[in-house]
Amino acid sequence: MKLITILIPCFNEENSLDLLYERLRNMTSQLSQYRFQILLVNDGSKDNTLAKMQELHTKDSTVSYLSLSRNFGKENAMLAGLDFAEGDAVILLDADLQDPPELIPQMIEEWEKGYDDVYARRRSRAGETWFKKASAHWYYRILQKFADIDIPSDVGDFRLLDRQAVDALCSLRERQRYTKGLFSWIGYNKKELLFDREPRAAGNSKMNFLKLFGLAVDGITSFSVAPLRLASILGIIISSIAFIYLVFVIAKTLLFGDPVAGYPSMISIILFMGGIQLIVLGIIGEYVGRIFYESKRRPDYLVSEYNGNKVFPGKK
Repeated sequence: MKLITILIPCFNEENSLDLLYERLRNMTSQLSQYRFQILLVNDGSKDNTLAKMQELHTKDSTVSYLSLSRNFGKENAMLAGLDFAEGDAVILLDADLQDPPELIPQMIEEWEKGYDDVYARRRSRAGETWFKKASAHWYYRILQKFADIDIPSDVGDFRLLDRQAVDALCSLRERQRYTKGLFSWIGYNKKELLFDREPRAAGNSKMNFLKLFGLAVDGITSFSVAPLRLASILGIIISSIAFIYLVFVIAKTLLFGDPVAGYPSMISIILFMGGIQLIVLGIIGEYVGRIFYESKRRPDYLVSEYNGNKVFPGKK
């Protein structure tokens, strides 16, 4: 029988794990023609998430858990899970139950038809503020304009990946990972499913505005140099305007003897140009920072234990 791994990264999710497990068991019991591995990844949780994982593993041998040495972020936690996943296919699922496990049988059905990447697109987003919905809407639209690849809008990490696609993702060892873009970059045969996103089962979202903004910057800078091109175009436009204005001032002074604009206009121009220069330097700095992190070649994550056994760096 084919083995399917359900990969769930967790950070402070002790209150939702029991409900998540029950819904997964109800779903998998209806698919007796498959074997399932539920792989929970503890991303440095500060609550009793790890203890809850250990309890589930003791109760059910199909539940495995992977505990990282500290919080490395969801992107790296997913990579760790993909490295340790054993299934012929891997399903990525959040622990907060906003993505319904009941959609998994339909994903498997499409996978059996030959699709390598069956992803779920949100038709609606219950339990989220208007600001988060609006910012997500505009973020995906801006990302599609900037990115060199087609990244579908309103699509998260909830998807089924064939083993070939999983191995392709694991071969990409970027330090500043933007997995939503990598899903598109690797290609393969894709299929879209629509669903209505549910409210969180417990707790609050771990993503605040600053983290979402950082994720947006990662998405744009990981798959496009368009910001650098825009900075160059902006520099050319401002330089051209400044040159035209300089010619106008000189001609006006020579022909009519008018005095050159004084202190207020000069200060305004200096402050404006200084602001533009700082923006351009910030854009360049984002790309230089990515080069800096990549050049250090540190591992993407470190594992503390896997199913109760210590894992040493460089070994699975």
